[in-house]
Amino acid sequence: MRAANPLKQADIKTNIDQSGLVTSSQAGVHVHLEKTVRRHLDTRWLEPLHRATVAVYEQFISTGIFSARNRFILDSGCGTGKSSKKLAGLFPCHMVIGVDRSRTRLAGNGMESGIFQHGNCILLRAELSTFWRLLLKDGFRPERHFLLYPNPWPKSGHFKRRWHGHPVFPQMLALGGEIELRCNWEIYAREFAQAVGVATGANIDTKKIKPEMAISPFERKYLEREQSLFSVTVPAQKTEAFRRSWISASLVQPV
Repeated sequence: MRAANPLKQADIKTNIDQSGLVTSSQAGVHVHLEKTVRRHLDTRWLEPLHRATVAVYEQFISTGIFSARNRFILDSGCGTGKSSKKLAGLFPCHMVIGVDRSRTRLAGNGMESGIFQHGNCILLRAELSTFWRLLLKDGFRPERHFLLYPNPWPKSGHFKRRWHGHPVFPQMLALGGEIELRCNWEIYAREFAQAVGVATGANIDTKKIKPEMAISPFERKYLEREQSLFSVTVPAQKTEAFRRSWISASLVQPV
């Protein structure tokens, strides 16, 4: 495996106003969604791994605080890590791993190095596409995987930066567990559900939600401003079936 450049600070979101509402010239599901997803399913992704993420991952494994025996939940793109701490309280019998690439956001929660542990919550500064691929390679499978309000990349030309349009999408699905995406842009939710359907053959619904308790700071803000929120849930049995069929394909390797 090759390793790429160290982490850079996350890109600043665009086309998102002060209220958090997403504006876009894209009026519906992206016209190239199915073609893009099928290409990523059929092609081995050769992007080098990020060196800084590999180093953090190896440090994380070497500490011994995490092993195949751990029941764990992933909070991918955790921002400050407040959502991870909330999930750790909701799931006290699980290890909750929050991952974000922004040093600034994580430092706001007291994190000063690549790894920070508080009870059953662990925060890591890492690049997600590499982190997911490393977990998959080593056979670690989360019981649940949260994608809470990811960067929507609302410009149509940035579709391939959305998780369902990104080359890592098959690895993310193959990682397994129940996946739950939440966002405040309905198009993103509909695209994610449709992309999962293309990959798994399953009929995945997009639901409008109004949680009684916010998990993340973004969710709290959106609820306070009475914005519409959307959720997509992919059952664990669907991701497991996909993992078996996708990894067994002769052309594809986990990393």
